[in-house]
Amino acid sequence: MISISDLSVRVAGRLLIEHASVSIPDGMKAGLVGRNGAGKSTLFRVLTGTLSPETGSVSLPKQARIGQVAQEAPGTEDPLIDIVLAADKERAALMAEAETATDPHRIAEIQTRLVDIDAHSAEARAAGILSGLGFDEAAQKRPASSFSGGWRMRVALAAVLFSEPDLLLLDEPTNYLDLEGTMWLEDYIRRYPYSVIIISHDRDLLNTAANAIIHLDQQKLTFYRGSYDQFERQKAAADELQTKARIKNEAQRKHLQSFVDRFKAKASKARQAQSRVKALERMGTVAAVIEDHVQGFTFPEPEKQPASPSLPSKTALSAMNPKSRSFRISI
Repeated sequence: MISISDLSVRVAGRLLIEHASVSIPDGMKAGLVGRNGAGKSTLFRVLTGTLSPETGSVSLPKQARIGQVAQEAPGTEDPLIDIVLAADKERAALMAEAETATDPHRIAEIQTRLVDIDAHSAEARAAGILSGLGFDEAAQKRPASSFSGGWRMRVALAAVLFSEPDLLLLDEPTNYLDLEGTMWLEDYIRRYPYSVIIISHDRDLLNTAANAIIHLDQQKLTFYRGSYDQFERQKAAADELQTKARIKNEAQRKHLQSFVDRFKAKASKARQAQSRVKALERMGTVAAVIEDHVQGFTFPEPEKQPASPSLPSKTALSAMNPKSRSFRISI
């Protein structure tokens, strides 16, 4: 269980999250959604411990490992397969120690642990992840420096997937993937044995891979079970109920306030007016539903369609020598 309690976070003087609380059951694949700038990536920084909150706390299972795609793509001379294998630091350390250990008891402990973490199938698992992200067998043996930045980001993604952390944090993971890679990742996340939180604008990804949505809205966190489409339906229903409650609340407050304004000066009604003042204080108000709205824009149609600078007009073509009607097109 991941428990976020009374969390407030401020960045550069701006309050992004205020006294927010949410609990995420183990093994959930949750999409973290909210408008741009709401604080989604900031929440990831709090979860990883790189940013301290103003108030509140984050509780994770004891010794839980958190994994996130590296900010910088690997650009070393190491082969891709070796970079991914090295992401499992425990396996790498045990393999290195196994080569130098001399104590029989320690050697037995190392080998037992390697069996427990399925270390001997590691290369096949790493190769499978790289293949799913678009690297064939030959590419997996090439140095990372021979690939462009976008392809190296795929290697960084492969590395964190291979390490299998208890909590996997993915921030727009499909940005560097093609359609095949995206479909492979959707299936991988859906089958992932531990907890995942995904920030993504890819609706298909959140519908296919996520079984819960965490909505960061108006500095609060709300947990919804189901895909993104199910979240939208639940949110719309909740907003409708809130709007109705607000209308009812305002009508009741207006009725009570009208009585107070009318009879507060009359001695015979003073006690009743005072009673309604207290009722108003107890009643409180219902917050209005605030909808995220993005202003659209359009480009006006040109008054006159300009002629193509690359192709000659029909008049120019007819004036050409019939025996040599050829021209060059610049692209």
